[in-house]
Amino acid sequence: MIHHPGLLRTAPLQGETTSSLISRIASRYGMEAKALRSCWHWHNHQPKHEGGAWRADAEVLLNATGRHLLAELCGVEADVLARALPSWARQDGKLPAEGGGVPAAAWRIGGVVAGPVAYGCRLCAARRTATAFRAMRYAPRWDRVCVRHGRWLLDADADQPHECLDVRQLPEMVWAQRRWAGVARRAVRAGAEPERVFTLAWAVVARWWDQALHWERETIWPRRLHQVAGGNAGGDLAWWRIVGRDAVVFPEVVTVADALLDPAMAELVWVDSGAGRPRALAADGMFCRRLGERVGRAWLGPLAATDHGGPLIAWMGSVIRRRRGAGGPPGYADDPWWVRQEHQPVTMAGQLRVLGKEKRAPGSGTMWRAVVPPEQRARIGSLIDSAEEQLLQLRGVQSGPTAEVSRQLLRGLGHSAGLIEAAWKRTAVAAVNGGVPLEEVARWADMPAEVLRGMLTAGGQEDGGGERRGGVSAVS
Repeated sequence: MIHHPGLLRTAPLQGETTSSLISRIASRYGMEAKALRSCWHWHNHQPKHEGGAWRADAEVLLNATGRHLLAELCGVEADVLARALPSWARQDGKLPAEGGGVPAAAWRIGGVVAGPVAYGCRLCAARRTATAFRAMRYAPRWDRVCVRHGRWLLDADADQPHECLDVRQLPEMVWAQRRWAGVARRAVRAGAEPERVFTLAWAVVARWWDQALHWERETIWPRRLHQVAGGNAGGDLAWWRIVGRDAVVFPEVVTVADALLDPAMAELVWVDSGAGRPRALAADGMFCRRLGERVGRAWLGPLAATDHGGPLIAWMGSVIRRRRGAGGPPGYADDPWWVRQEHQPVTMAGQLRVLGKEKRAPGSGTMWRAVVPPEQRARIGSLIDSAEEQLLQLRGVQSGPTAEVSRQLLRGLGHSAGLIEAAWKRTAVAAVNGGVPLEEVARWADMPAEVLRGMLTAGGQEDGGGERRGGVSAVS
């Protein structure tokens, strides 16, 4: 036990988690963090990952007595801690009344308390505190580059060993972070929240990242990925694509955010839509072509313009509806910066969990969006939607002569069955092409593997609309 609180002063880092500060105080006193934490009465257990490892992004909430004790232990005034620690004033219902006099604490996940938690730069911490102890801090994704030491600071919510990526050979990373300050100011002037603008741009570029495996002309991202992986990501490309994604795409995210705030770009969307004479958005539209040029990929325009169902097309639709005054009452549908749930990128932690399960059960969990082309995903969705619409229409076919009603029902049900069959065939093809063993797909479809193989390769694949497709190379 410490007999002289505050004997060794431990200053907090700006944005640091309270849990991180407690651990650094313990290190200063030559104690284990667990021993120092015994000074508080805990109301729950320290969070762990599924595999049993302690979560680096765990956070601590304290009652008033607990906060007073922390201030004494680190020898820093309470108002200084309040300015530095985002979780300082957060309350928790599990903690006793403030007048109880017992220093109490409760564990929480940092991301739920005050936003994403990242690893701090150890070199910066050593410069400030004279020790290279690990520190955790709240940091949005636009503030992850340690400019002084050329490091990209990784999310702390994933169970993986790296704290940062080396970006010293990628000057565009520092440039993008510095540029973001200006983009954020532009967002404020435009009446938009910078965080929401960044989130939309991140969703757009993360979707491109998922599709980029099929882009033969993409050379910028592979170069950066190998760089942050220490020179070669080939040994475990799938893992590095997950861990390195946010760093690798960061410059493009800032560029896209800047473009989406540009009134001239919004005007191009309006012109592409036909302005006063509405027309369908074309693959060679000026907006997407110009956007591709701004991110250094003149060939990207048609790919972005035909990615129907993505966040970029949703943003364009919102811009067009607002310009035409054709939107409904104010709400999410008319908010250009609203990112739908299905458009939000899967976090590094979520992708690593899926990858871990896939490695434990090979072939059963390959990321759908990463291996299935957007056109094929859109076709499956369209078939399902058409079948659903057809079945809904049949609900009204319940009156009239018996023969006529029966004929309409049977024809409608037959057409719906054809659409559903086409959808599941395409889904089976996507699974096989994505690396799932044919035998496993056949078990899911409840049919012998040879029968499924024959269905997928016998003369091609026919969809519910009578369109004939080519054979499936993955199973032929």
